[in-house]
Amino acid sequence: MKREDALFNWLQIQVVADARPEDRSALDTAAFFLQLLQEDHQMSDIGYRQEGSWYVLFGNVDSQSMEVRYPAESVEALLVAIESEPKYNCN
Repeated sequence: MKREDALFNWLQIQVVADARPEDRSALDTAAFFLQLLQEDHQMSDIGYRQEGSWYVLFGNVDSQSMEVRYPAESVEALLVAIESEPKYNCN
């Protein structure tokens, strides 16, 4: 998987996992993508922040710190879709 795809997928599912801490599938999937980024793409110190857009921050094998920006609508689309589905929101 390309690094850019793995980063976006991790961010999107991590946002879901943070919003839904009881969602074991989201937590496991976020952990899978994090491991993929660390092992296959030699990334470290991976994190994110939101300031209008979403930003993924990480270090790489050359000890460089990098940042990638994603539009909020794209990142939040998965969370919106999950929360709009009644079968995933039983109380």
